[in-house]
Amino acid sequence: MNKAKNNNPYAYTVTQNLIDAGCSHEMVKQFMELQGKEEEQLNLLSCHRKKLLKQLHLEEHRIDCLDYLVYRMQKNNNYILTGGFHNENNSKSDL
Repeated sequence: MNKAKNNNPYAYTVTQNLIDAGCSHEMVKQFMELQGKEEEQLNLLSCHRKKLLKQLHLEEHRIDCLDYLVYRMQKNNNYILTGGFHNENNSKSDL
């Protein structure tokens, strides 16, 4: 990686951008070895982008699960605070 920095500022910038995008050092090396083969480089970037999107969707799902749990807990607490009784059977059917 340092070689790219010393010999070619553009290569250093590309390398740093790939690292910032979460690419492994192996992928960076592979990308740089594909210089002059733009279609293959674009394919490599597209695959990494798809991987990142898959991870993002998984994290969004996890956040949704947490948000739902917080919502149910707040709804249950509000019911108890307003004079309702906590009924285990009703709580399960509401989930």
